[in-house]
Amino acid sequence: MLYAVVDIETTGGFASGNGITEISILVHDGTSVIQTFDTLINPEQVILPYIEALTGISNDMVLDAPLFKDVAQEIYELLEDKIFVAHNVNFDFSFIRHQLMQCGYTLSSKKLCTVRLSRKILPGHRSYSLGKLCAALSIPVNNRHRAGGDAEATAILLTMLIAADEEGLIAQTLNKFSKEQALPPNLPKSQVERLPLVPGVYYFKDQKGKVIYIGKAKSLKKRVCSHFTGNNTSRQRQEFLQNIYSVDFEVCGTELMAFILEASEIKRLWPDNNRALKRHDQKYGLYVFEDQNGYMRLGIDKYRKQVAALYSFNTLLDGHNLLRLLIKEHVLCEKLCYIQKNRLACTGHDEGRCSGACLGKESAASYNVRVKYAIAYLKSILPTFAMIDKGRTDDEHSCLLVEQGKFYGMGYISADTDVQQTAMLKSALQPYASDDYILHLIMNHVEQFPDKRIAI
Repeated sequence: MLYAVVDIETTGGFASGNGITEISILVHDGTSVIQTFDTLINPEQVILPYIEALTGISNDMVLDAPLFKDVAQEIYELLEDKIFVAHNVNFDFSFIRHQLMQCGYTLSSKKLCTVRLSRKILPGHRSYSLGKLCAALSIPVNNRHRAGGDAEATAILLTMLIAADEEGLIAQTLNKFSKEQALPPNLPKSQVERLPLVPGVYYFKDQKGKVIYIGKAKSLKKRVCSHFTGNNTSRQRQEFLQNIYSVDFEVCGTELMAFILEASEIKRLWPDNNRALKRHDQKYGLYVFEDQNGYMRLGIDKYRKQVAALYSFNTLLDGHNLLRLLIKEHVLCEKLCYIQKNRLACTGHDEGRCSGACLGKESAASYNVRVKYAIAYLKSILPTFAMIDKGRTDDEHSCLLVEQGKFYGMGYISADTDVQQTAMLKSALQPYASDDYILHLIMNHVEQFPDKRIAI
């Protein structure tokens, strides 16, 4: 079995937008290096000062170096029939595979990551970065942050790992059914293996334990593993994978509960890598307040978290449609409800549909009675129901409660719980903030499975 120990220097951290400035390939037979390939590469883009300071490779140094396409065939032939080895293998592999694909070559080598192998075969070190690990193991590193020097150190590390591999971990890793090499370099395989094949929410965390991404899943293990497949070479993905050090999870009874928990947790923790659900904020609300003349006034305004809304909407049209319904049913003044502006009296007064509150002809006390009836009517037409489904185990049910058109919360109850006893039901549920996104999920589910809905 032959290994190709690889190290590269680049113009940046992700393959799709950066180039290779230097590459070193050491062919290793399991005992020692038997062939070497080392060259600077003209990346066809500017090397930024901070990259030059790190690697020592300047724009002048690569000016007359070969382009990658000039050495692509030689690189491909060196790599295609060997085990691709690197410290944080997915970084180097993503760059070289991307560059080879641009030149018409498809690299599909098996991979070994010396970061992951070192954690298993040589446990107990404080850091597994190449420099610190080599210092701990007394491996000489000549010309650090240059491809040749780092590749030579990685080759020595590989020799040590092969010699110390008493449990056959390298062979296990290379097994075609093993997915370990697809995992991020800092995520222990044991954390992925403990994930169940059930619905739930998972949390990717960085080195300090901070949550950097929250996701939902119909099958936790399958969904988490899907993050590590594919050929995306963007900076965002590469940095994301580099920062994953652990994964936690919470099992949910149903996929719907996982959707809701994910949305709530993203709002609570606001992870850097979650973007889509951060945009699902409430946009508008229906509010009531008393003006200086004592009139209770209904109106649509931008959603304000600090003020309780009678109801919330994602569009102004939805809000105005509901408000017009209340105006019609309870003979309210369109001007006092901000439907009409810049008029002394609303058109409803001229047509006999307003008793003159806009002109002061109707007293505030009389008008406010109808506003209160309108608010009570609104509450009466908003649905209150429980949604019962399977739980996490056979001896429990999951339960979601919607109260007067707002999501109250969810949790797990026993089969003999009386869902009509609202106070008792609430005591068993975890309250959550309601928003239109969550309500939309629930109402869509109710339409699909009306038998799971129990009116209260």
